[in-house]
Amino acid sequence: MGEHEQLSTYGTLKNIFKVIYAPREAFKEIIQNPKYIGPILIMILFAAANMGYVYTIVSKTYVEQTLPTAEQLDKWTENSTFWTRAPGVAVKDNFVDYINGTYYGNRSIEFSINNSKQIFMQLSAIGPINCSGQDGYKNLYLRIKRTSPDDTPENATIYLFSATSSDYFYYNLTEKFSNSARNVWNNLTIPLDSPLWNSSANADWGNITDLELEFAWLNDSNITLLVDGLFFGGIFKSEAENATSYMLNFSIVSFMQFTIRWVFLGGILYIMTKAFKAKTVWRSLLILVGFALVTMFVQAVINVAAFSTLPRLDYPLEFLGGVKGETENAYNKIMEKTLLVSQISGYIQIAIIFWTIALCAIATRLLTEFSWSKSFLVATVAYFVTTLAQSFLLGF
Repeated sequence: MGEHEQLSTYGTLKNIFKVIYAPREAFKEIIQNPKYIGPILIMILFAAANMGYVYTIVSKTYVEQTLPTAEQLDKWTENSTFWTRAPGVAVKDNFVDYINGTYYGNRSIEFSINNSKQIFMQLSAIGPINCSGQDGYKNLYLRIKRTSPDDTPENATIYLFSATSSDYFYYNLTEKFSNSARNVWNNLTIPLDSPLWNSSANADWGNITDLELEFAWLNDSNITLLVDGLFFGGIFKSEAENATSYMLNFSIVSFMQFTIRWVFLGGILYIMTKAFKAKTVWRSLLILVGFALVTMFVQAVINVAAFSTLPRLDYPLEFLGGVKGETENAYNKIMEKTLLVSQISGYIQIAIIFWTIALCAIATRLLTEFSWSKSFLVATVAYFVTTLAQSFLLGF
């Protein structure tokens, strides 16, 4: 880069930041030597700041990982052939009564037996599943509904087997069903690798291979149980690992957003000033509008600073699963953590709107010699028409 080009670039950068603190003087200098390089640099700065904003958001975002995965849905409760049951127990896919959500497929598994005090069912060959240490699953999620009998079970136990039938952990679920109502789904979250479990001597949390449920009543009954939504979970993975793709996509959107706003705002201002009989020069007007949009860069930088103060944001299965009520509750908890920053961002957005309109009004007055009232009227109308056009084209 030659000395003249270096000086030109320095002058352009100087004018960009001078628009922030002395816009009238900056615009006068730009009119004397209008160049597109200024708005193009602002566009690049805006895209770079938005990439920083996206990275800030995704670095705070942690998504719960489940087994089965989201793509597999709750496959263990989508196919009755996965389950082994005791003699006399009937098992079938129930397409009528199931958990309705994005993670939960379109059926549950129904188990039933007549004139019996107990029922059990086993899910085999699901492992090895690591439920130990930092990288292991921390929770087991399970939905169970009792349609009969009327009374609650005297005993309910879940077993997790570790490689062999003699190596296992077991957890007493009886209390979780002590006040449960018939025909109501019980949503269970069971901690793993905790002192609440009892175990045989050689059971290994790092190698879970099978699961069994056992229920018992005092008297012979016709027993029917539905099982759905079986997941291992509790591992939260940072979305920062996917930051590159998010940032690339958002940079493209940022260039589109700036270009559409720049061209539409400049075009509408040009048309309106011409309608008022002004001898507006298209090139000068478009370049001044591009410089005025330095406000978009400033807003992006402030958003990076504001959102960097957020705590870690966990998106649990309740949010991802899509069950009505659960998703909304989980979303509200996340929003509580972001409320203050979101409010600040909203106030900043309002300030940026007025600031951008003011800069466009100054540019309009310098180029057309309109009165201040007419300049602000033209700038305001042009800005909001541009916003509507951008919303129609980009969806925001």
